[in-house]
Amino acid sequence: MNEGHLIAVSAIGNDRPGIVAGVTKVLYEAGVNLEDATSTILRGHFTMTLVVRAPVDVDAGDLEERLAGVAENLGLVVTARPVDDAQLDVPQPTHMVSVYGTDRPGIVFRVTDVLARRGANVTDFTSRMIGNAASPVYAVMLEVVSDDAEGLTADLESLGGELDVDVSIHPIEADVL
Repeated sequence: MNEGHLIAVSAIGNDRPGIVAGVTKVLYEAGVNLEDATSTILRGHFTMTLVVRAPVDVDAGDLEERLAGVAENLGLVVTARPVDDAQLDVPQPTHMVSVYGTDRPGIVFRVTDVLARRGANVTDFTSRMIGNAASPVYAVMLEVVSDDAEGLTADLESLGGELDVDVSIHPIEADVL
């Protein structure tokens, strides 16, 4: 399906069963095709981002209106915004960067700043508290595209010492089907 135009849809609300079914039912009934989707639960809040291809007669405002009922019923904040078609040949991630340590403001910024200055592109990013309440550990996982693993490793190791966190970078092996 390549007719129509792209719309980014996001939904967030307290986690509960039926959110994905409720949102995707409205999209299905509007004749919308899901092209890319991701969702997760963040500290008890369900979050979902979709890039959908809508028929020419369904714009972002119309789609947001159609989603208003399910949003109200499920306690969600839902937005729909037009987006441009982008390059489909997105490079596959080459490395996984892991960070573990005591939580403090600025860890994600400082790590991603090093990545950006080295020209690395972040393709996926997750962070969360792990461990138990008595000794929590902040964990960050980033998939990146980079052709400068040596430079990244040196800069990230230096930053890890400065922030007193463990930082590692490992190549991602291509899956063989």
